[in-house]
Amino acid sequence: MRLFLYGTLLGDRRLGPSAPAILVGWRRVGLRGTRYPTLRRDRQGAVSGAVVNVPAAVLRRLVAYEGPAYRLARVVVRTASGKTAAYAWIAPGGTRRPWRE
Repeated sequence: MRLFLYGTLLGDRRLGPSAPAILVGWRRVGLRGTRYPTLRRDRQGAVSGAVVNVPAAVLRRLVAYEGPAYRLARVVVRTASGKTAAYAWIAPGGTRRPWRE
């Protein structure tokens, strides 16, 4: 499965090779009551991240890591080779404050 990563999983080399990507129309914000990020729609926003392809076994581990608050949502990201569909973890309850690691 192709995933768009934008937060704590960015740079995790165990996930395999990734490619830079940008998600337009969203912004990265803090998830209320946690130190983790989520995405919130914003027409003027854009989120930098990476696209990675993961096999089913790795996806199962990531689902357990993300927990029940996050759901996979289909998004379209821009990469160096054009637009591509991917899935991103999004949790309800995003604040209005930008998330910074």
